[in-house]
Amino acid sequence: MAVDALGGDHGAGVVVEGAVAAVRELGLRVVLTGPDALVRVELARYPGLPPGAVEVVDAPDAIDMGESVSRATLKKRSSIHVAVEMVRDGTAQAFFSAGNTAACWTVAKLTLGTLEEVDRPALAAVVPHRTGRTVLLDVGANANCKARHLEEFAVMGTEYTRAVFHIENPRVGLMSMGEEETKGNELTKEVHEVLKDSSLNFVGNVEGHDLFSGKVDVVVMDGFTGNVALKASETLAESLMHVIREELEATPVRKLGALLSRGAFRAVKRRIDPSEYGGAPLLGLGGCCVIGHGKSSPVAIKHGIRVAAEFYTSGVNRRIEQELKELGAVRDQREAEADA
Repeated sequence: MAVDALGGDHGAGVVVEGAVAAVRELGLRVVLTGPDALVRVELARYPGLPPGAVEVVDAPDAIDMGESVSRATLKKRSSIHVAVEMVRDGTAQAFFSAGNTAACWTVAKLTLGTLEEVDRPALAAVVPHRTGRTVLLDVGANANCKARHLEEFAVMGTEYTRAVFHIENPRVGLMSMGEEETKGNELTKEVHEVLKDSSLNFVGNVEGHDLFSGKVDVVVMDGFTGNVALKASETLAESLMHVIREELEATPVRKLGALLSRGAFRAVKRRIDPSEYGGAPLLGLGGCCVIGHGKSSPVAIKHGIRVAAEFYTSGVNRRIEQELKELGAVRDQREAEADA
């Protein structure tokens, strides 16, 4: 796994700690890209690593979290560029970064290209529900989308869910303002018609409350909506845990009850903690890339690298290409009928 050692808000130390955990706990091999001296100083804190389990490739340039995409793409020796090029050249199987999302998306698309039939790659996030997980896409790569893009997202989300979470026939929902076919804007109405005639297990429109209900396995939406929904959900989870902690410490009796229930609260935190889900795979590229949150902790970095490894071993890219060809045939038939 090629890992951007400079990605994230907390510096190389956090990334290296997470990468070392991925090596020791998950048995993965990692290549860290970044300034050689800086990365090796951090790596020296962890003696006793298996020989060859962690390598360092010098990448002297850094792309800041707020740096513009145009400037970022000019830094050809940045930690992001070097890591993505390793995937392109076959010296790494997948790439992970918790750095500048827009830069990661742009560099990866320019360097790796897209899969056949894919116009726009999409970020896919995983959120928990009562009995499993729901895949949301897009969650930030494409603020403005056309119908074709959402149709592609539906296929990519389906194949990722099938390959990684082993759900044979994932249920797909289209985010809208109501469950009825007539609800939503012109974009969602157009997408609804194509998905309804596709081979996907399309269950129709869904609403915001279905993100965590378990009604569907995949929720399709534009990147603007998805990004707002994801970040609002993460903040709500953090706020609820904070409020619960405050209330449990309000009286001695509640403190005793909290002590007795500590194991259950820890289990709940693990189920809703975004760091346990690692990062968002960038689906539709000619290679495997995963982007983590800028505030990623070492645990989140470890799980992000795990997600990248699962992405690669799943073989999902081949399935996406095949399914998009079939969806394209449905789209072409509808357009021909409309012209006639």
